[in-house]
Amino acid sequence: MRAKTTEERKLLEAFDPIAEALELDIVRVRLQGSREPGGSRFLQIMAERKSDGDINVTQCARLSRAISAYIDEVDPIPGEFTLEVSSPGIDRPLTRLKDFDTYEGLEARIELDRLAEGRKRFRGVLAGIEDDHIAIDLEGEEETALIPFDWVIDAKLILNDELMKRGAEAKAARGDEDEEEDEDFDDDFEDDEDLEDDEPANDDK
Repeated sequence: MRAKTTEERKLLEAFDPIAEALELDIVRVRLQGSREPGGSRFLQIMAERKSDGDINVTQCARLSRAISAYIDEVDPIPGEFTLEVSSPGIDRPLTRLKDFDTYEGLEARIELDRLAEGRKRFRGVLAGIEDDHIAIDLEGEEETALIPFDWVIDAKLILNDELMKRGAEAKAARGDEDEEEDEDFDDDFEDDEDLEDDEPANDDK
């Protein structure tokens, strides 16, 4: 589910090592829009820190610059496109089997590519994983469903008070560290711009 199409899977294979070098994981890659001549496409990359499952503005910018450099060199996407690198968000998509274990106890919505127990859509509280199956306590039912992860085509956390509280607590815990890193990145970026501004003068010497 990190990538759905063949084209997205090829991009993901190329982008994973780039993110790895920055101590990040790519959560999802989506490439949307028309391939026709004159069409515009949109490349969305969601990423997170390996350490805590979040990402700040600085890390998004670094990953964006690294991926842009790769794309400029290799040109894996024909035509014009727009690149966006972002966090998964608080009501994040669940794209890997480990996500269903990490966010155990939170409410989620899951959609399958085939029927399981007479339905394709499930909503309930995540109850961890068993081998390659997802466990979910179904809403309004005294039942825990086991769903093969390979059948899942879409899944995400549901935004509710509990999730918002958890997100606020996590943000408060890492706030100072992220702000310091953003400030350091801004200083580095300004230094890079100063060097670029100086280059013409150096060429004239």
